[in-house]
Amino acid sequence: MLRQLARLTRPVTAVPGALAIAVYADPDGRLIPAAERGAEGVACVDDAGRALALLCDLWTATRLPFLRAWAEGLLGLVLHMQDSDGCFVNFISDWDGTRNVDGPTSCALGGGTFWHARAVRGLASAALVFDDQRIAPALARGIAHFRTARDIPANVRALHVLTAVLLLRAGRMPEIAGDLAAWCEELAECRHDGVLFDDPDQSAPHLWAHLQEGALTDGASYVGRADLVAVARASAVRYLAPLIASGFDLPTVQPDGVASALFGVERLAAVTGEHQFEVLSDQARAWFDGRNSAGWAVYDRRSGRVHDGIDDGVLNAHSGAESNIAAAQALFAEVAREVAGQRIALESLLPAANVAA
Repeated sequence: MLRQLARLTRPVTAVPGALAIAVYADPDGRLIPAAERGAEGVACVDDAGRALALLCDLWTATRLPFLRAWAEGLLGLVLHMQDSDGCFVNFISDWDGTRNVDGPTSCALGGGTFWHARAVRGLASAALVFDDQRIAPALARGIAHFRTARDIPANVRALHVLTAVLLLRAGRMPEIAGDLAAWCEELAECRHDGVLFDDPDQSAPHLWAHLQEGALTDGASYVGRADLVAVARASAVRYLAPLIASGFDLPTVQPDGVASALFGVERLAAVTGEHQFEVLSDQARAWFDGRNSAGWAVYDRRSGRVHDGIDDGVLNAHSGAESNIAAAQALFAEVAREVAGQRIALESLLPAANVAA
C-alpha cells in the first residue's frame, strides 16, 4: 500500500516542498487524471488530507523520519488548497499546482463537502505532530465551517465528529465539545428502521464513506451518551454485520467501503467489548485477502498495490490513491509493523528532496 502511494506521489512544482498523490493509476502504473464530472484534476486535497492523517499516525507509531517528511510534503498541498475564508479547493489541474476553482467536485463549497472535512481532519492530525505555526490558524478557519454549515450529510458529519474527538482527546479546542454532542445527535437522528443513513432521502445507505457507526460510537462514548452508542450498535448489527458476513456481496465494492465498515465494528469492539464485533472485524479485514465475491486478494502484497475494488465479481485492476489510503488505514497495525523493513524501497520511490532524514 505505501509502495503504491509512494509511486503515485509527485512534487507540486509551484509550491516549494509540497507533494500530492495522483488520483488514479492503471494496471501498468500510468497515471490517470480524474474526469468523472468533466476535467477535475491530477490530484486532490481529499486524498492528501486522508494520507496526511495516515502518515501522521504512522510517524507517531514508528518515528521513521521519511514518514514525517512525506507528511510535511502533503501538508504543504493541503495549506495550498485553502482559501483565506477557510474553505478548500479540491483538485489541482496539473503538477504545477494550478487549483481547479470552478469544477463541481473541486470548488470551495465549505463544511458540507468531503474534501473540506478530510482536509481539516488531516490538519487536525498534523496539529498534534508538527510544530508548524501555519497549522493552527488554518485548522481554526477550516473547523469554523463545521460549526456554521447547515444540512450536512451524515457521512460528512461523521468526519466532523471524528475530527472533534481527536482534538478533544488531545486537549485541543475545548470550545467544540458542545458541538460534538450536537453532531452525535444529528448522526443518531438520521436513521430508518434502526439503520444509520447518509441522507434522510435515501432508500438505503451507501457503503462508501459510511463511517457513522464508528464515528457515533467514538463521539457518544466521549460525551458520555451510552444511549447513542446503543444506536450505533443497533445499526452495525442490522446493516454492517450482514454485509460483512456475506463477504460484501454487492455489485460494486470499493476498499473505502470495506474500510468504513471495518472501522465501525472495530470501534464497537473497543467500546462495548463484545466478541461478535471482534469476529466481524476479522471477517471484514479478510476481504482484502480474498474473502470476497471475486475470490481474489484485493491487496497484492507482492506488488504493494491495493486494487480499486470488485465490480460484479470481477477484480478492478486499477490502483489509485483512495484505495491504498483506505486499505492502509484498515490494515494499520500490519502497515506500522512492516514499514521499517520497507524503508529503503519506499525512500527510493518517493521524490528525493522530501524524504531526507
